[in-house]
Amino acid sequence: MPPTDWLTPDWPAPAGVHAVCTTRAGGLSSAPYDSLNLGDHVGDDPANVAANRIIFQQTIGAKPVFLNQVHGTAVLQLDATTPHASVADACLTDQPGLACTIMVADCLPVLFTTLDGCWVAAAHAGWRGLAGPHGVGILEATCQRLRAQQTGVTSEIMAWLGPCIGPQAFEVGDEVRAAFVAHDAQAAQMFAPLHPGKWLAHLAGLARQRLGQLGIRRVFGNDGSPDWCTVTQGSRFFSHRRDRVSGRQAVSIWRDA
Repeated sequence: MPPTDWLTPDWPAPAGVHAVCTTRAGGLSSAPYDSLNLGDHVGDDPANVAANRIIFQQTIGAKPVFLNQVHGTAVLQLDATTPHASVADACLTDQPGLACTIMVADCLPVLFTTLDGCWVAAAHAGWRGLAGPHGVGILEATCQRLRAQQTGVTSEIMAWLGPCIGPQAFEVGDEVRAAFVAHDAQAAQMFAPLHPGKWLAHLAGLARQRLGQLGIRRVFGNDGSPDWCTVTQGSRFFSHRRDRVSGRQAVSIWRDA
């Protein structure tokens, strides 16, 4: 059984589709990576990270594939031979027992499943990947790949948003607001003025807007309330913005083996 502190998405996923979001709890790493740090690129003892990844895999009963995330829009289809550290910011699979996995410590994790449960996907949506070049970001790229695998309509995909930096903590500059508003005037609603040249951004709200524009109406999870904020919930979540030196939590989705 996973630690009671971990998040299990509350959404009507199809039978046989499972998902989880880890927290700081349940691992072996010492401060400031305490304790279930799953990132192998943040300065933690490699032996502890390896042990934590074993704990995670044994707990979920599926094989997670850890990506090298670069704030881009590449989407990788996973199979049993896909190595860890493959460069991509989203992944999808129809292979049972293989967990699409994203590591985060402020960026927004987004999980997807088709309503028939045949395909699952996970995306890493920091503001750069969410905005994307010319307004086409990681969510658009992931949904395009999912829809290419099926003949159904857009309503056949649902999404769950995990914890991320909240709208009360995500201070950004004019350039971030401009990256979104230039391609969607409604995105301005997700930025609250702080002081000249600075804004508070609602990352989960921006993602919900993008998903709505993609025709995805079944969206669950993070609504921007304080409990979802990685920065302010310091005892539960890792946060790079808050701590600078920080571990990473994992968000995974998989099909029954």
